[in-house]
Amino acid sequence: MSMSEAPRALPPPSRGRERPVGDPPCYAALDLGTNNCRLLIATPTQHGGFRVVEAYSRIVRLGEGLTASGRLSDEAMERAMAALKVSGEKVRRRRVVKFRAIATQACRIAQNGQAFVNRVANETGVKLQIISPQEEARLSVTGCLNLLDDRHEAALVVDVGGGSTELSWVDLKGVVPGATPPVRAWLSVPIGVVTLAERFPEGEVATEGWFRQMVDHVKAEIAAFKRADPMKPIFDADRAHLVGTSGAITSLAGMHLRLPRYDRNRVDGIWMSRGECEAAAGGLLALSSTERAAQPCIGPDRADLVLAGAAILQAVQEQWPCNRVRVADRGLREGILLSLMAERSHRRRRKRRRGRGGTKAAA
Repeated sequence: MSMSEAPRALPPPSRGRERPVGDPPCYAALDLGTNNCRLLIATPTQHGGFRVVEAYSRIVRLGEGLTASGRLSDEAMERAMAALKVSGEKVRRRRVVKFRAIATQACRIAQNGQAFVNRVANETGVKLQIISPQEEARLSVTGCLNLLDDRHEAALVVDVGGGSTELSWVDLKGVVPGATPPVRAWLSVPIGVVTLAERFPEGEVATEGWFRQMVDHVKAEIAAFKRADPMKPIFDADRAHLVGTSGAITSLAGMHLRLPRYDRNRVDGIWMSRGECEAAAGGLLALSSTERAAQPCIGPDRADLVLAGAAILQAVQEQWPCNRVRVADRGLREGILLSLMAERSHRRRRKRRRGRGGTKAAA
């Protein structure tokens, strides 16, 4: 099938794993980033939450070499395609009623990004939507809503991706419980763990000077942004907190907790101080790349990227000081799921209201 043909929809679900009548509906969210392909399938629960039915994640490094070439490489596209085929089959088997798949920075900036998205639709039935940095930031905030602590006056949600980092300054003053707090400013920095690691190769040994170069590079990008400056006094007075969402930040948390293996239930939602974040980064810096790869909360796939993530987090903390950091093993996928479920619930309520109105009119 050529790329010029119209993309086909996901075919009917495979038999044998069909959802029994009366079971709650399944929703799915897929996030194809510069480094990872992640899928989450869930069913809604009472009070606006959801229960995860199935999760799938693969490191595909779609953006590998993109900074230098401006294009997605054939090898990277094949890795991503393999993960997307698995994801599409999982969505079919679960008889998902609503599915949204997004692509972020790598597909946004690659010369062949849209051509790859078209190919994915033709070969897998997964219709990727390349979203804007602003929507990426909004979805990250939505996915982390339950981790915002309204005992503070503000929060800075930091979503560290493979090719970009989104920062959202959230106003927590006077927020009604259950309501979404306003985002006063947001910034997308075109620097992520993959692009930063490629710009500053590690070399034989990781040094403090090399790490400092990465921190200063990111810090300069953030410092140039002035729209959030009205919130500076809140941060300077330590009346704000950070929410960090990324594989690198959760890996730092796992190192801090000295976990024998990664455990999402132990990591998601924990509080770390700024000093603890810096201590975890310092511990990683003292290890060789081989020793980092052997760490149970890092592994070989993240060994060359985790220090870039730590540098991004430190740059944010130096520019926007917060003593308290909340670690989030959640983000875009959760934001998509909550949005899909809220939309469906809103439509059903409107239908019921229209139905009652029609009955009255007929009477």
